[in-house]
Amino acid sequence: MKIGVLALQGCVEPHRKHIEALGAELVEVRRAEDFKNISGLILPGGESTTMLKLIEHFQIWDVLKEYAEKIPYWGICAGSILMALRVTNPKQKSLGLMHLDVERNSYGRQVDSFEEKIDSYPVSFIRAPLLKKLGKACQVKASTKGNPVWVTEGKHMVTTFHPELSLKTPSPFHKYFAEKIS
Repeated sequence: MKIGVLALQGCVEPHRKHIEALGAELVEVRRAEDFKNISGLILPGGESTTMLKLIEHFQIWDVLKEYAEKIPYWGICAGSILMALRVTNPKQKSLGLMHLDVERNSYGRQVDSFEEKIDSYPVSFIRAPLLKKLGKACQVKASTKGNPVWVTEGKHMVTTFHPELSLKTPSPFHKYFAEKIS
């Protein structure tokens, strides 16, 4: 199994150990041709506005939308912002792949980052977005502080936290995503 990670900017390399622990291969996705042999795509955490600029620069907006119809996507933190239907704080363009609204930086600034256990697994919330106005097809898999933090819709999923930063591999979230691919 080959799992792609959008490798334009952000937290890419920490996913390698989790993906390899699943017996899969990480494929760094930067250009349209990189999509051809992957079974799923992780849109990692990072800076969503920078990612948008690079998506436009590398002209992969259309291919991102096209492959979202074919393979599962997992948006993590900034990746969840990219996958949302609508984005606020501030408003920005998104792929509209899941029926949810996302409010950027809802948990505060970088200094307000924190760790939490989700399903008994340690994860990091770093300038995390807030998932809001979930569509009827969205399923909340986990919440913290009264807010959904792991949501699925069809073959896609988003998490507002970073499981890839934990040293315990593979994370249960990487396992779940791999099962969606299989």
